[in-house]
Amino acid sequence: FVAFFALNILSGNPSINRLVRYNMQQAIYLDIALFFPSLLIGLGGLISSGAGLSVPPGVGEVFSDVMFGTLLLTLSYCAVSSFLGKEPDSIPLISQAVKDRMPNMDMLEGGTLDNEGRFIPKMPERREEDDKSDEDKK
Repeated sequence: FVAFFALNILSGNPSINRLVRYNMQQAIYLDIALFFPSLLIGLGGLISSGAGLSVPPGVGEVFSDVMFGTLLLTLSYCAVSSFLGKEPDSIPLISQAVKDRMPNMDMLEGGTLDNEGRFIPKMPERREEDDKSDEDKK
């Protein structure tokens, strides 16, 4: 639990290497992605036992093995990619979500620092078309 918040806070620190921050964010998303299938299986087992159905114990073991194998392959891919200095950006859904959350040069361009040294990004300029559409809504 504490590691989740620590990774989340540290991944927003621009003084840390981008590849390290990228991997931190990817670890957070992988944690979330692997939590929900486990939750569904746990709830399914609870519901089936409440309904009087018996699920063979081998089913849970197979599911755990598949989840562990998926995690092991994903971590191996990320470790090898990072070791080679390349972003591990080929994990379906997760890599794109991490890329969308990572700050890039377009976000940083034109920003300023406030009195406490925090970065304030430049707000995108509104186009006249946006202003006209806002007036049409009124």
